[in-house]
Amino acid sequence: MELIPFIEHLLYQVSTALYLPVIGGCALLVCYVPLQLGMGLFDAWQRQRGRHPELETFLLRLADLQRHYRHQPRRLALEVERQLQAEELELSRRLDRIRFVIKVGPALGLMGTLIPMGISLAALAEGNIPKMAGSMVTAFTATVAGLGAGVLAYLLALSRERWVRADVREMAHAAELVLVEAGPVPAHHLQEEADDAVTAAA
Repeated sequence: MELIPFIEHLLYQVSTALYLPVIGGCALLVCYVPLQLGMGLFDAWQRQRGRHPELETFLLRLADLQRHYRHQPRRLALEVERQLQAEELELSRRLDRIRFVIKVGPALGLMGTLIPMGISLAALAEGNIPKMAGSMVTAFTATVAGLGAGVLAYLLALSRERWVRADVREMAHAAELVLVEAGPVPAHHLQEEADDAVTAAA
């Protein structure tokens, strides 16, 4: 077997083997994005009512730290900053779940288009018109699913990033108030660090 035909045959086998995983991934995205959209709508509803669960939880933890280290201002400053960084990391991880769909969705959609098209062309060469038509339908469906998931995820990420920035800003402000009450104003600005952390994670 010559080298070029062998490589072409190998690549065709690899792409064919990826057919089921790619189509399965597109199907999972179709289920995952509406779930995230529902969670986003629930968060928006809570914010309309003035509820901010992550911020409220952070304030409770901050109050616990303030009571526990009220006689150790330097230790309190370290623990407060550590808690703020942990909250920033957790919020960033939640954003990563939807950012993942923004990047992977269109890629899976494109792969879900090209792989069935290759199968369709092979079926056409064999004269199997029904198989060719089925593969083309799958190709176009995968494209719509991948791109639709990416668009919805992008719109959802815009809202979530705005909410995260607002929550982190309020968390940093509350943390600075605790540190000011405990002693001298800290040399660094926690709000600026929080904004930089969210921007770097984007």
